[in-house]
Amino acid sequence: MDVKKFVKGNAIWLVFIAMVIVFSIANPNFIKPSNLVAISRQVAVYGIASIGMTFVILIAGIDLSIGSIITLVNIVCAYMMVNMGVNMWVALLISLVIATLVGVLNGFMVSTIGMPALIATFASQTVFEGIAYLICGGMPISGFDKHFDMFGRWSVGIVPVSAILMIICFAVGSFILNKSYFGRYFYAIGGNEEAAELSGIRVSWMKYLIYALSGFFAGLAGIVMLSRTGSGQATAGLGYEFDVITCVVLGGVSVNGGFGKMSGVVAGVLIIGSLTNGMILMDVNSYMQMVVKGVVLALAVGFDCLSKKRQAS
Repeated sequence: MDVKKFVKGNAIWLVFIAMVIVFSIANPNFIKPSNLVAISRQVAVYGIASIGMTFVILIAGIDLSIGSIITLVNIVCAYMMVNMGVNMWVALLISLVIATLVGVLNGFMVSTIGMPALIATFASQTVFEGIAYLICGGMPISGFDKHFDMFGRWSVGIVPVSAILMIICFAVGSFILNKSYFGRYFYAIGGNEEAAELSGIRVSWMKYLIYALSGFFAGLAGIVMLSRTGSGQATAGLGYEFDVITCVVLGGVSVNGGFGKMSGVVAGVLIIGSLTNGMILMDVNSYMQMVVKGVVLALAVGFDCLSKKRQAS
């Protein structure tokens, strides 16, 4: 076996294993089953949202509205169930439709109007954070159907339902990328958008689809978060877009588009989840956690840029 090739192909997983060993030595509580279950619950939101972000970054785009979609779904779903008496399943379905439509709106601004994705999705982030605040008046919304706990608090044996949902979503995302022609189109657009257009791919429609999927998965992540916390908060998704982007880029998806695997994103999600949990166990304050995550993102993007330069030279 070529050890060098093996290390290169599995570097992200080796980093994850090394991190687990370091945190386990630093604090034996890290490796306890109860903490591992807690980590699996915590990473579910990142993991589900990262699937849509993976599609977006694969076409060299960005979606800064993910955090606000999570917040909007938290507030809208909770408001419908508590203040309007809407059936749990109906409220859930309507919330996911709204999240998907926000993604479609992002696709419209990026594809049809031609706005830079950074500006278009930042505008959406600002608008829908404001709408969520207006709906709830800045106050938390709680007291909905206890059966709603199933998405974030229930378990099958020791495995949380939220983790099972994340695994299913990753399987769907992997199928889209590896087994469907949509996935081939995503890679083609990210590799060379003009060439993809000339080859017959309807790039504009693909962008609509990609941003709609990003909105849908962010909405689903919002449902899981709402179920886990039991309360709709006006700041529920604050900063989540940063963590999700870090997970995806750390997982090897190129910010320049056209390259990346869903398996790498899984590792990226587990690393960020373990890093956050490990720092909390070691009493690292929240500001230092922000510094560490920022450094991780900078290193991941820097490594990607250096790799592109080597390939071009």
